[in-house]
Amino acid sequence: MSYPLLQTIDDPHALRRLSRAELRPLADELRAYVLDSVSRTGGHLSSNLGTVELTVALHYVFNTPYDRLVWDVGHQTYPHKILTGRRERMHTLRQLGGLSGFPQRAESEYDTFGTAHSSTSISAALGMALAAKHKGEQRHAVAVIGDGAMTAGMAFEALNNAGVADCNLLVVLNDNDMSISPPVGALNRYLAQLMSGQFYAAAKNVGKQVLKPVPPLFELAKRIEQQAKGMVVPATLFEKFGFNYIGPIDGHDLDSLIPTLENLKHLKGPQFLHVVTKKGQGYKLAEADPVAYHGPGKFDPAVGLRPPAAPPRPTFTQVFGDWLCDMAAKDERLVGITPAMREGSGMVEFERRFPGRYFDVGIAEQHAVTFAAGLACEGLKPVVAIYSTFLQRGYDQLIHDVALQNLPVVFALDRAGLVGADGATHAGAYDIAYLRCIPNMGIACPADEPECRQLLSTAFGRDHPVAVRYPRGAGVGAPVQPGLDALPYGRGEIRRKGRGVAILAFGTLLHPALQAAEKLGATVVNMRWAKPLDEALLHEVAHQHEALVTLEEGAIMGGAGSAVLESLQAAGINRPVLQLGLRDEFIEHGDPARLLSLQGLDAAGIEASVRARFAELTGAARPALKVV
Repeated sequence: MSYPLLQTIDDPHALRRLSRAELRPLADELRAYVLDSVSRTGGHLSSNLGTVELTVALHYVFNTPYDRLVWDVGHQTYPHKILTGRRERMHTLRQLGGLSGFPQRAESEYDTFGTAHSSTSISAALGMALAAKHKGEQRHAVAVIGDGAMTAGMAFEALNNAGVADCNLLVVLNDNDMSISPPVGALNRYLAQLMSGQFYAAAKNVGKQVLKPVPPLFELAKRIEQQAKGMVVPATLFEKFGFNYIGPIDGHDLDSLIPTLENLKHLKGPQFLHVVTKKGQGYKLAEADPVAYHGPGKFDPAVGLRPPAAPPRPTFTQVFGDWLCDMAAKDERLVGITPAMREGSGMVEFERRFPGRYFDVGIAEQHAVTFAAGLACEGLKPVVAIYSTFLQRGYDQLIHDVALQNLPVVFALDRAGLVGADGATHAGAYDIAYLRCIPNMGIACPADEPECRQLLSTAFGRDHPVAVRYPRGAGVGAPVQPGLDALPYGRGEIRRKGRGVAILAFGTLLHPALQAAEKLGATVVNMRWAKPLDEALLHEVAHQHEALVTLEEGAIMGGAGSAVLESLQAAGINRPVLQLGLRDEFIEHGDPARLLSLQGLDAAGIEASVRARFAELTGAARPALKVV
């Protein structure tokens, strides 16, 4: 397909030279280019198809990058990337060395703020607006936030601050009624009521001022005064925060968007524009199933997504989902909690089977943790299914509300370790380090799928908080038994006996460790628990070997290897220890296997690191006794 207009747009300055009449065909080309690009590389699709016109309008009206544009989450910024000089690099999207799937300040001056987690845009844009005022600069700051992200507490903290701040800030609410999981909560219900016409009132003067140059919208505003369906709704929640609220308007209608934005641009103080868009807009398959097309892999746009030819190996997420349903059937005290990640955390079937025991609290990780604590206080057994990086947002609550009170909450930490295409913002690199310093916490690191199920059962049976960390995607394909048997708490096992060097593996890196050990003649220990350490086993192995290697898919600093060193030092055991894990750097997007290789955490990298450090203790492969 040719893109005659789009190929002339290398930056928004070129976009702003187009006539208004040329913007509609440009938007059509941009949407087609997004679809073609994502079908070739994989990535976020539904959200980006829904923001095409809004992106065009914002860059057309505002003088970007001088005017600051902040995208919340940022997974909907592919049209933004294409219009800001990155069109010819879209084939590298989310690949090693290529474009990020999210805004990155280092990637482009048009990416004014790095985002990837939800609900930060208003805070950042407010900071930019007040900084401009402080420096005497006449620039605009615009935050684009979705209705799902608007449910988070941080967004309301920012609104509360912005409403009394003397600065020019525009918040654009992109209301598409569709976050990764269906949006929930009272605010979403309120927005739905706005759209259903259940709020009626007269338009405020500021609304008339904005809409008067747009005759169709102004006529609609006049009809509001005659008790017609509301378009400009005064006394809304957002106006109570001190914003002038305008909307809702059609986010796919450039003839509405552009004049409205142009007039808002000349108003002083905090402004709030409510636009309504549709995820997957313009691609019928994505419109019909925006969840399936939220983050697809490569596919043929003419055909759409197809089921894999052969059933894939169960992912760790699926193992968790199956365990959750089975344990819930056995123990009626179990309740499941997710902060707006029902699909991503494998809880779809649990919601279907146990709707009264399923709680989606929205994008509110802090609330999710303390809510779980409240349930635990009343004798229930909460299981919080949460990504490793999302739990970081509820860290204070984890310490004060759960661990300090020693409440039996299970944290199922999905996406532990590297996550591939989503990059540094989503990599679960820090959970071992940030959890193991908290009293009363246990941290389980299953090596494969059956062990994940068993350790979840172990965690559920404890009377204190326990986290079970597991990676994104499938494991080695080890068969999972249907029972709910637990493994001993805080106990590891020797998986291979060798001599000279012992590799202490925490989690799924056990399997490349076993491959490396075959060539090194080394012992391999499946430690299973980062906290509590199996100190008896550790000390026994340390006494029997001349050197130790710790191995984890997590940050080396403060991680499981550090715990081993602390234990050996406290016991007066002096052995050289090589710590292998994620280095002290943010690891960008790319193929997960390739990223692990670059970190030296595949079998070849482990072998090379051990030989380099302990050359005198390694040699040709030695016969090894495998311990069952």
